[in-house]
Amino acid sequence: MSAADVTQCCAACGKGGDCLKACAACKLVKYCNVTCQKAHRPNHKKECKKRAAEISDEALFKTPPPSDDCHICYLRLPFDQSESRYQLCCGKIICLGCDYGDMIARASTEQICHFCRAPDATSHEEAIERLQKRIEAGDAIAMYHLGYEYLSGDSGVPQDSNKALELWHQAAKLGCAKSHTALAHSYAQGEGVEQDDKKAKYHWERAATGVCVLARHDLGAVEMNAGNMNKAMKHFMISAGCGCDDSLKEIQNGFSHGHVTKDDYENTLRAHKASTDEMQSDQRDVARRWLDEAKVRGM
Repeated sequence: MSAADVTQCCAACGKGGDCLKACAACKLVKYCNVTCQKAHRPNHKKECKKRAAEISDEALFKTPPPSDDCHICYLRLPFDQSESRYQLCCGKIICLGCDYGDMIARASTEQICHFCRAPDATSHEEAIERLQKRIEAGDAIAMYHLGYEYLSGDSGVPQDSNKALELWHQAAKLGCAKSHTALAHSYAQGEGVEQDDKKAKYHWERAATGVCVLARHDLGAVEMNAGNMNKAMKHFMISAGCGCDDSLKEIQNGFSHGHVTKDDYENTLRAHKASTDEMQSDQRDVARRWLDEAKVRGM
């Protein structure tokens, strides 16, 4: 009997048919019902666990798609969210360079959104109201931001970590990688929830596959601390290739200690430069200098 014939028969009783269902974890075998699946479990468990882990790693270490572009300059958005701005009125995201250029251009006029023409919020209350309206429209990023407002309690809403976690879970179900990262940190540090490393790692993995570069770096650190150097270096190579300087330093250290091959090191260097070049512009450089000066002045 060929391998193809085997997959068309129940792994437990050998019966064929059109109603067979594949093992949800490994997809290697099929069963005609739950009874057969439970009966075959002792024989299949080891193979299933191995293949399920392989499938998980294939998805986890798959080359991620590029991050989103700024809605004004159409250059790749920086992965550091302090270098971009979420528009509370319409949900668009613009880079720091365009935000700074826009601020300079309209310094003497009413500040309005380029996209929906709404004036900027003038109070914490108005900002929170806009976030709530975006949430009503199903905006997962708004849920993420409002979650942090509840966590801090600094912007007109009461401090409520349970509400923050509720919003992040809601946003995570909608695919928000940043919310997965927020949940990972909460579980890792036991903030508002019982400390749970397994759940923290789960959310870091979901964030990493959702193109959150900093979550990918954090996941590399988790694997490195656990002694899984091969997985750690794989994560660092991906995040470094997306432009993360801290991950590149880990790859450099990994190369010097024999955990990274010369080819992987050189490929990571090229990928890192290509990514940083894609996120670079003169206006963004000017904006960063302005922001650094503003921090020094205590603005």
